[in-house]
Amino acid sequence: MLCIIDKSTDPCFNLAAEEYLLKEFSQPIFRLWRNSDSIIVGRYQNALAEIDIPYVEKHKIKVVRRLTGGGAVYHDLGNLNYTFIERQVKGEDSAAMFKRFTTPVTEALQNLGIAAKLDGRNDLVIEGRKFSGNAVCLHKDRLLQHGTLLFSSSAEKISAALKEKGEKFRSRAVNSNRREVTNIRDHLREKMGIEEFIAYLAEYICNRSSYSGDIVPYSYTAADMEAINQLCREKYSTAEWNFGKSPSYRFSNKRRYDCGTLEVCFDVRSGRIAGLSIFGDYFFAKPTEEFCSFLEGTPHEIEAIRKKIGSVDLNGYFYNISPDELTELFF
Repeated sequence: MLCIIDKSTDPCFNLAAEEYLLKEFSQPIFRLWRNSDSIIVGRYQNALAEIDIPYVEKHKIKVVRRLTGGGAVYHDLGNLNYTFIERQVKGEDSAAMFKRFTTPVTEALQNLGIAAKLDGRNDLVIEGRKFSGNAVCLHKDRLLQHGTLLFSSSAEKISAALKEKGEKFRSRAVNSNRREVTNIRDHLREKMGIEEFIAYLAEYICNRSSYSGDIVPYSYTAADMEAINQLCREKYSTAEWNFGKSPSYRFSNKRRYDCGTLEVCFDVRSGRIAGLSIFGDYFFAKPTEEFCSFLEGTPHEIEAIRKKIGSVDLNGYFYNISPDELTELFF
């Protein structure tokens, strides 16, 4: 088994590396990696419905879609991610699979005196509070399972960035389930920094767990880096993958302004606005239908809509509303 301890904290690079290792390697792989502040959404989630867009924009938090299913998770440098990649075991059900891959992690924590265990199908908990969510995907006969390990993550940022959206979004996308979380650091008998924890976990899993034995440290070659960086640029850094892959959905929002009430309703298909209608008791000089037609086909992304709205004489359509105020109505 190859053991990879990644140094990059770029979420786009790290998720590109996941796909590359899954699809281009044949050896079993164990990997540890961290991301800077980011929200990682599941393969079939509506990305916009999972995040607090103004908060994410203000704090410059990247939103990146992964290959695996499950819910949206917040990553920061206080969170450690682990990955196992190997051939699928024929006939193994999902419960047995999650248990097989999470057991080395829980054993490593139990060795530190932490009562960590698998709860349900794919969550790891300490005293009933979640510190790890896990997800899988399959490529041909290769199986990837990865999970988070909250070590010293910001609970405040997790709560703020993953704000619930209520009834604004209606779609068939997979919604995230929220539950109370905890950090591993808070349960340690002896203090340990995250770098020490990374070193400990790598050593334990490679030398003392059920996966110990034939472990070979691996560093990316120049060819590996070129391929991963290309995948990072062309897929994981693009709005098309991270937002445009969201399932079709219906969005509506209503807000009171000084000039009156505005309500927007529209569909989003392939990441773009369709069937936009605007209602309200606002004052206008130009027909609202003209403005709606102008926005048709615009990507449902905050910068794209802000740019489009800012390019017209907005006061003709809606008196005393700024482009930023109207843009916020679309999220």
